[in-house]
Amino acid sequence: MRHKFIDIPRQTLPERSVVERVHDYKEYASRMEDGPIVKQAERCMDCGTPFCHVGDMIGQETIGCPIHNLIPEWNKLVSDQDWYRAFERLMETNNFPEFTGRVCPAPCEGSCTLGISEDPVAIKSIERTIIDRAFEEGWVKPRHVQKRTGRRVAIIGSGPAGLAAADQLNQLGHAVTIYEKADEAGGLLFYGIPNMKLEKDVVRRRVRLLEAEGIRFKTGVNVGTDVTIESLRHTYDAVILATGAQKQRTLGIDGDDATGVEPAMDYLTESTRTLGGKSLDARYDANGKDVIVIGGGDTGADCVATAIRQGAKSVTQFGKHPEKGMFRAPERPWPLQPDTLSTDYAYAEAIEYFDRDPRTYLIRSNRVIKQGDQVVGIETERMEKIVKPDGQATFFVVDGSVETYPADLVLVAIGFERPERELRKVGIEANHDYTSNVEGVFVAGDARRGQSLIVWAIREGREVADTVDGYLNTCQQQLKTSS
Repeated sequence: MRHKFIDIPRQTLPERSVVERVHDYKEYASRMEDGPIVKQAERCMDCGTPFCHVGDMIGQETIGCPIHNLIPEWNKLVSDQDWYRAFERLMETNNFPEFTGRVCPAPCEGSCTLGISEDPVAIKSIERTIIDRAFEEGWVKPRHVQKRTGRRVAIIGSGPAGLAAADQLNQLGHAVTIYEKADEAGGLLFYGIPNMKLEKDVVRRRVRLLEAEGIRFKTGVNVGTDVTIESLRHTYDAVILATGAQKQRTLGIDGDDATGVEPAMDYLTESTRTLGGKSLDARYDANGKDVIVIGGGDTGADCVATAIRQGAKSVTQFGKHPEKGMFRAPERPWPLQPDTLSTDYAYAEAIEYFDRDPRTYLIRSNRVIKQGDQVVGIETERMEKIVKPDGQATFFVVDGSVETYPADLVLVAIGFERPERELRKVGIEANHDYTSNVEGVFVAGDARRGQSLIVWAIREGREVADTVDGYLNTCQQQLKTSS
């Protein structure tokens, strides 16, 4: 008898046609129908030691799922078409599978044992289908807290770390208030991730659920300006900083102050705001423009897709690394992410729209060319990457490789600086155990560990909630003892 993981090919979420979707901001993918997703779940090997939910780090690499999703267990339940129990098992470890099922890069799939010799199980597709069906069936309902502790917690930041911490602490009976400087809750889930990957009604739906369970949201409040951390310390029994890593990196080259050189996250945020009826600032309008995206990650890809929808004349994306291979490289053995070349949604759209892949590789930006204060181009050089026997990589400039690319809009998507400096501005230094140098103040998410994955943010939120709960219980016990 042959095993089903051999007979059944991998299949992922169905996608709308490129020709259709580039003209709107609706999600490009949807959940699978029940029949195909059951087949995908049957591909799971039910490993004796499932690396898909190890959730650890090897150097800078994530191995498996950081929130330890019980993947083989809910795969088996889906294969048995026991959808409700699959939903229950999924929610045991993941506060927001409707987010991760859409935007997580799925390190679990990179560590899937089947991936050693075959295409890995479509874990992310199965996860999204479970939670989408749960919402359709009405299984996702507010979980009302029966007993309150009388303890109050303020959380600054409503991204995935802040929301996860709030959810955990609220279910433990503590009264939680989330402060968010934007006009909508969700942090980068709302304004940093384009609607075609994560529709904002999906975020609002979860926020409404959390509100129904007793969590308070105060949006449009900038902690540090409108209210101080010190005042929050006097009002609440504990304060959690889950503000993310907010300071975007700059190019640091001549001319990077030109008009038309914009941080990628500002561009994506302002583009998302237009979905609520706000007119788009001309600085962030790619219509009819030659657009250069500097940075080869997911944020850069989102800029490519957004610029296409705005009607860009051309889009080119600069990456500093070589083009990835089609197969797992020897230096990236399982269970590391294979890091192979893929044509994600944005690149499929660009190839259809412009008849070419927008990605270029081994490019160094030398200077921004200006006409007056306005960017008109980028001067670049080609690079060569040499890997030494000890594994260290060195980049060299290729002689005579200077090129100039025309540009009316340059979007800088090279990541965020580590947050330590921003925290120190308000007198806070984070410790490794989620505490800080200030009594009763805790730090979690990207604000603690630096820019990372959504699953790490959720894990950080869950773990800081455990730390804060322990702190509050200790404080309560000390009060009882002293009285």
